Amino acid sequence: MDNNLFDIVVIGGGCVGLATAYKVNLKYPHLKIAVLEKEGRVSSHQTGRNSGVIHSGIYYKPGSYKAKNCVEGRRELVAFAKEHNVRHDICGKVIVATHESELAHMNKVYQNGLANGVEDIAVITREQIKEIEPYCEGISGLWVGCTGIIDYVGFSQKLADLLEQKFNGSKVFLNTEAKDFIHQDGKTIIKTNNKSFEARYIIACAGLQSDRIAKKEGAGTEDAIVGFRGDYYDLSEKGRKKVRNLIYPVPNPQFPFLGVHFTRMTNGEVECGPNAVFVFKREGYSKTAFNAKDTAEAFGFGGTWKFFAKQWRFGLDEYRGAFSKAYFLKRLQKLIPSLESDDIVPGRAGVRAMALSKEGNMIDDFKIEVSGNAIHVLNAPSPAATAALAIGSAVEDMATKHFGLN
Repeated sequence: MDNNLFDIVVIGGGCVGLATAYKVNLKYPHLKIAVLEKEGRVSSHQTGRNSGVIHSGIYYKPGSYKAKNCVEGRRELVAFAKEHNVRHDICGKVIVATHESELAHMNKVYQNGLANGVEDIAVITREQIKEIEPYCEGISGLWVGCTGIIDYVGFSQKLADLLEQKFNGSKVFLNTEAKDFIHQDGKTIIKTNNKSFEARYIIACAGLQSDRIAKKEGAGTEDAIVGFRGDYYDLSEKGRKKVRNLIYPVPNPQFPFLGVHFTRMTNGEVECGPNAVFVFKREGYSKTAFNAKDTAEAFGFGGTWKFFAKQWRFGLDEYRGAFSKAYFLKRLQKLIPSLESDDIVPGRAGVRAMALSKEGNMIDDFKIEVSGNAIHVLNAPSPAATAALAIGSAVEDMATKHFGLN
C-alpha cells in the first residue's frame, strides 16, 4: 500500500480536477497528490467536448461564484497558456440581437459585464457587427474583445505533465476508476478497478459522476446530476468563409444555456451549436445512447419530473433541433441568414452535467462543499473550464482551512 499512499487523492482528471491538484501542490510542494481518472486520457468528457471558448465573465450574476471565478480564471488561464505554449487566440466575439425584444436583456448582459469588471466590452451598431462579421445580421450587439478560444485538452495535459514533473511523488493515474471508499483511522481507502489507494484527504471533481461519488464517499447531497447532450454541426469548407471568429445570440434569460452559436476552433474549423437535450446515458454522445441505470436514476429523482413540467416547451424545441438538420439550420440562420444546408455538416457532441434540486430547479452557480476529510465539487457547469485555475485556488483555500494543511 505504501506506493499508493498519498496525502490527497483527487477524483477526476478533467480540467477542474487537474487545476485543483496543481494549485494545491503549488501551495504545498511537499504533499503527494494522486489524480484518479477512469478514462485512458485526461479530459475525455466535459473538458474535452466543450466549445473551446475562453469566456469573458459577461453573462454571470454580479457577486456570484461564476462571475468572480470566470473573470479571475480567464486572466490566469490566458497567462498560463502564454507561459506554457498552449494553443489559444484572444480573438473576441460578438453577441448579436436580431429582434427588438432582445435589446433589454442584451443591455442587462452588458451591465453585468461592467459590474463584473470585464474589460474591452462595448455596445455596437448594426454596421459595426458587419465590419467584424460580414455575413452576420443583427440590429445591435455587444463586442467582447477579451473572449477567446483555447485547446482545453492541451491545457489539461499540460497541468498533468506539470503535476508529475514539478512535484516529487504526485502522479496522474489513468484507467483508474474510484469504486468505493472505506474510512478508517482518520484516513480513506479508495478502492478502484485495479488497485487501492490510501489518502488523508479526498477532493472530488467528478463532473458527470459528481453526485454518485459524493454519495459513495459519504457526503450527503439532495441534488442530482442530469445530463444534457449538446450536438454540434461543423461548417463545411464552403460555409467556413461566413464566420471569422465567434458569434453568439443574446441568451434567453429563462434558460441557463447560451443558445446555438458559431465558434472558430484553435484548429481553424468552425462549429455551430450546441442544442441541449436530456440524455438517457450520462456519458452517451450519440443521439440513441442509452443506459438503464442512468435512465432509472434520472426518472427516479423527483426533481427531474418537476424540471420537465416547467421546461417541456424548451425541451421539445431542443429535440426538434437534435433530429432535424433543417430545423437546426433555421436557428443558425437567425444570425447568418445566407447559411445554406450544404454549409453545415454533422459534427461531434458533448454532455453537460447539470445539477438539479429536488424542486426541479437548475443549480445555476458553482457548488463546492466540505464533508469530513473530503471536498466535493458538486456543480461546475460552464464557465468551469475557463474558471478552472480560479476554482482550483478556491478549493486549495478550502483545503487549507478545513484540512489544516501545512
